[in-house]
Amino acid sequence: YLIARFVSLKEAMQVAKVYMLQWHDMGQQPFAALMRFRQTDDAVINRCQKWAEGNYRTPSPVAAMTKLSGLSERSFVRRFAKATAMKAIDYIHALRLEQAKQMLETGDLPVEAVASEVGYEDASFFGRLFRRKVGVTPAQYRIRFGALRRALSRD
Repeated sequence: YLIARFVSLKEAMQVAKVYMLQWHDMGQQPFAALMRFRQTDDAVINRCQKWAEGNYRTPSPVAAMTKLSGLSERSFVRRFAKATAMKAIDYIHALRLEQAKQMLETGDLPVEAVASEVGYEDASFFGRLFRRKVGVTPAQYRIRFGALRRALSRD
């Protein structure tokens, strides 16, 4: 609370995540960022990653990245996995889930609206994926990480 009050809310959230101030039996999974650093060795894949960062909400983003790369689908899949150590769809899911985590921490949109905002048409799929990757449901995540924001807004 003091860090948020005198430094910034963003810094307070980072400190809370690093030091796991709300301990639970799941370890650090909900606190961890899902994204790895963007690789830079493969220029084609790097360009696709940059495009994905701004366009992950679009329908069929993997197909769009394949087209952007100018590679065949098979070559794109192979090169993307080699360059990033993840499948292209997993990369898109990670981008979407990181944005969803931010929205849940800082906003009051219903979970279904958050799912739609980050590119998921099916809110139940979003909820299952979020729980599998983050370790808690979107609602539980909001409660855990939105508490600091709510406490500060009362001041």
